[in-house]
Amino acid sequence: MSQVIPPLESLRVVEGSAFVAAPSGGMTLAQLGADVIRFDQIGGGLDSRRWPLTADGRSIYWAGLNKGKRSMAVDLRSPRARELLTELVARAGTFLTNFPARGWLSHESMSEARPDLVMLAITGNRDGSTALDYTVNCALGYPLVTGPADTDDVVNHVLPAWDLICGQTAALGIVAADRHRLIHGRGSFMTLALSDVALAAVSALGHVAEAQVNHSERPRLGNDLYGAYGTDFVTADGVRVYVVGISPKQWSSLLSATESTAAVADIERRMGLDFGVEGDRFRARTEISAVVGPWIESRPVALVAERFDAFGVCWGRYQSFSEMVDNDPRCSVESGLFREVEQPGIGTYLTPGSPLAIAGELPVEPSPAPSLGAHTDEILAEDLGLSSAEIAALHDDHVVAGPQ
Repeated sequence: MSQVIPPLESLRVVEGSAFVAAPSGGMTLAQLGADVIRFDQIGGGLDSRRWPLTADGRSIYWAGLNKGKRSMAVDLRSPRARELLTELVARAGTFLTNFPARGWLSHESMSEARPDLVMLAITGNRDGSTALDYTVNCALGYPLVTGPADTDDVVNHVLPAWDLICGQTAALGIVAADRHRLIHGRGSFMTLALSDVALAAVSALGHVAEAQVNHSERPRLGNDLYGAYGTDFVTADGVRVYVVGISPKQWSSLLSATESTAAVADIERRMGLDFGVEGDRFRARTEISAVVGPWIESRPVALVAERFDAFGVCWGRYQSFSEMVDNDPRCSVESGLFREVEQPGIGTYLTPGSPLAIAGELPVEPSPAPSLGAHTDEILAEDLGLSSAEIAALHDDHVVAGPQ
């Protein structure tokens, strides 16, 4: 077991959420030691049955985004349930949500009982209108530069990148606001728009300035790496790999490993370029690949891997999810990131802790996601101080529910 003191062990967060951004933010906090209490509608919320599902209908998706949290199931339509949740938020002092922050869920209402409340509300767009990763991404230009170079079709990503970045930004915002409260004694009400997160990332990567200053559009490049040298090849036994030469060391290692140094130098002289400059390697990527490619394509992946690793080449192997689980040593208990954890109702499978290792160890041992409502009675008794009779009455009135 880890001996590291979890950095967020004194932080308690109440989470009211659905889908990816807010739950991933809450899980990030939990993996660093925060006590995160998620509340849901009795029977499950919008994401409780989201795919992928097990054969008996359990959501692997839901379990994946809620590990290490406590779960409370309530009837969100009940005034009594709303009173209980408002009190729970006040006692915890921190609230993360992507539910509409209005009415009883507004900061004004929630902070009445806790003036120094830290609250972060995630929205789709800054004006409060709805948006999802997919509707945000389509407007950012990436689908027009993703996919094969010889097609004009738009290609969406399948990774909900903006949701995940939004969740990490939310977690950072919570920690920053909590630190501000510790120093200055004041709470914070923060809003975080998914589209703002995405636009900020697009700008940070230079796409806004490229369009505005250079008056240019990024071309579709297939799998080629923009602005440097990187592309994919297929080995003699049909395995696709990706090689990159960005830093001087990466570049020289690739040429040495593929016995291409002299031939590439000839290309450099003939084209009047300087391959010490990343952009020149990009300009000559087709000619360079015509030299590097045959070496890779004439050998099985085992020999390519042995040679690349010996020379320190920066490379990766394309693999399916199943191949990753079965063959990649990084996706294993031995890697230090994962443990075999039993998820109730689903089974035992590899579960990561926080990727942020502290002194070489995970801050918190990986744990399963709770069953919906698994901690309802515990939270009512220990966190809210209700008696057994009061809790029983809440169950009788269908205000709350236990494990489902």
